[in-house]
Amino acid sequence: MAFSSPTFVFLFLPAILALHCVLPRAWRNPLLLAASLIFYASSEPEFIVVLIGFVVFNHFCGRLIQAAGQTRRATLLLAVAISANLALLFLYKYGGFVVVRLANPFLVAAGLPAIGRWSGDLPIGISFFTFEALSYLIDIYRGSTQASCGLGTTALYLTLFPQMVAGPIVRYRDIAAQFVQRTVTSDDFAAGVRRFIIGLGKKMLIANSVAITADQIFALPTGLLHTSVAWLGVVCYTLQIYFDFSGYSDMAIGLARMFGFRYLENFDYPYISQSVQEFWRRWHISLSTWFRDYLYIPLGGNRGSRWRTYANLVIVFFLCGLWHGARRTFVVWGLYHGAFLVLERLGLGSRLARSPRSLRHIYTLLVVMVGWVFFRSETLSQAGSLLATMFGFAAPTATPVSAISYLSPGLTLALLAGIITSAPVERLWTPKPAGQPAAAGPAPRALASRLEGLWLAAILVLSLVQVAANTYNPFIYAQF
Repeated sequence: MAFSSPTFVFLFLPAILALHCVLPRAWRNPLLLAASLIFYASSEPEFIVVLIGFVVFNHFCGRLIQAAGQTRRATLLLAVAISANLALLFLYKYGGFVVVRLANPFLVAAGLPAIGRWSGDLPIGISFFTFEALSYLIDIYRGSTQASCGLGTTALYLTLFPQMVAGPIVRYRDIAAQFVQRTVTSDDFAAGVRRFIIGLGKKMLIANSVAITADQIFALPTGLLHTSVAWLGVVCYTLQIYFDFSGYSDMAIGLARMFGFRYLENFDYPYISQSVQEFWRRWHISLSTWFRDYLYIPLGGNRGSRWRTYANLVIVFFLCGLWHGARRTFVVWGLYHGAFLVLERLGLGSRLARSPRSLRHIYTLLVVMVGWVFFRSETLSQAGSLLATMFGFAAPTATPVSAISYLSPGLTLALLAGIITSAPVERLWTPKPAGQPAAAGPAPRALASRLEGLWLAAILVLSLVQVAANTYNPFIYAQF
């Protein structure tokens, strides 16, 4: 039951919103908990028991760590809890790789039968709610938040359906007070609806449109690829992954706002960045700050020697790549970004700072797009062949497919819309709150507000048409 599915948009969400409005405040948290469990069970019924056990385990670990105070017992409890959470993540996410890819050669060499295909399915969103649980336990240990008093509150924090499947990674300390007391004003609700519509439009009108072409091109044998087609496929995927993931984040933030919760931002127009460092301050902010606070800084951050700092960066981005899955292309993608962060610290960054803004922007986009080739490719061989074609080092071995054949009016419109709205152009006409200077431009506030209303209505209607036609595809980051 994805946010862009007919069941969610036309049935589940309206029912939960209606009940949330009419029920007494004391019943709202139990309602959201029940809704979250139903939401998860609708997609992964076989894992609901695992999820409940996960919640119970982390709740009592948090209580025990807090009760132990600043003692060695608390440290031991934290170590056990972290190990158990990571073991569960490892079992489901990397078990198949270890068993099939690594263990089988040793079994065969020892004369034992090889293990067949690993049948373990991956619970959706397991990386996201595992990282939320880890931040919860570590913050309790550090004393930066108090453990939840009730199991229901812990369960609601870890399973709240807006962010459960694909983030953003929400920290308990940021929303703890909102579980106890929150108010949904008409302005909050309207802001939540607006954000949800924008996210739905990103997903249905841009991400889904360019995804079809990206999938088709990445599925072609490299011998059929012309340079222009290879670049078209990468451009499509570059837009797809941003609008798919930021669209989900917008919908999650908007849904939470409708129910009285305020989540921190997860994207800040990363494709306008002037360096790779800036890109990671704007892309998947909740993940990058999680790695910074719970891994990079504990490793020493930039407090040691320069080379120690560089090593810490590479370690963090190696694990960031591995977090996405047990695939070599993910690991290379992480190391690739870590290498550019090191290069920028070694002097490339200062040289870029003296360069024209347009050159800095081109450099960043080129680095990011080459990285997406590794991220999207199934194998390193596929990634290497595609990159060779993109940069003219490999000629097609057969009659190549023309890029023009893909540029239908719908795809062209989606590409233009994606490229334009990758920048914060909406700030030019979005009316600002009362008491602040009006938005830039000649239109007065009232006219700007009406135009925004018409723009949102058009996005909603067009998106709902796509939802009703059941043309959505799963969110990319749900698999992580």
